[in-house]
Amino acid sequence: MPVYRYACPDCGYTFEQQQKFTDPPVTQCPKCGKQNVYRLVNRVAVAFKGSGWYITDSKSERSKQTDETTKGDDKAKEPAKAEATVSEKTSGE
Repeated sequence: MPVYRYACPDCGYTFEQQQKFTDPPVTQCPKCGKQNVYRLVNRVAVAFKGSGWYITDSKSERSKQTDETTKGDDKAKEPAKAEATVSEKTSGE
């Protein structure tokens, strides 16, 4: 469950409240009791630890070889496509 920060503009009190996503926002200040509380926007801290965060970390050797072979095939096909397009344009003029 996320923890939300709230602030009361009347008394200046800030507090945190652990709530479900489906819970309605808090509207009453626990210190002064007024109904003028609003939710603050927080920065989120994210820590990427361990392996698997790079594209090469999660692939097996077999899939790496397949990707390299596929890249080579794509590069070989690209010039042929470009030449066909150029020859079509010149023959049509």
